[in-house]
Amino acid sequence: MQIKIVNRSRHPLPQYATPQSAGLDLRANLEKPITLRPMQRCLVPTGLYIALPPGYEAQVRPRSGLALKHGIGVLNAPGTIDADYRGEIGVILINLGQENFVVDDGERIAQMVIARHEVAQWEIAETLDETERGNGGFGHSGI
Repeated sequence: MQIKIVNRSRHPLPQYATPQSAGLDLRANLEKPITLRPMQRCLVPTGLYIALPPGYEAQVRPRSGLALKHGIGVLNAPGTIDADYRGEIGVILINLGQENFVVDDGERIAQMVIARHEVAQWEIAETLDETERGNGGFGHSGI
């Protein structure tokens, strides 16, 4: 799949770490490092702009190594980049760890997964079909 990308960062284009990786690594594009204190969040620029084809989205997800080692997550994970968005890709990082975390220029901060999606069309109904679960909510199916 071909996707147009504008790279206004000082870093290489997003890449897959291995041939079967689902996510492309996104890098911070910073003039100076950002220090995230515990429970602090910030928008980290990437310097990247993309044009996805209709019917696709880009999902921005946390990197497992940053999450496990430092408690760094993507606050709205997965963040969605819509096909008609043309602004800079930004990543909302949060420090859920107990120590300050420094984000350096060029650091891999998140991963981006390109995914196809459907467009829903609502069908108005008075009732819904019955299922075994019914209206059982969170935790309804047990442990």
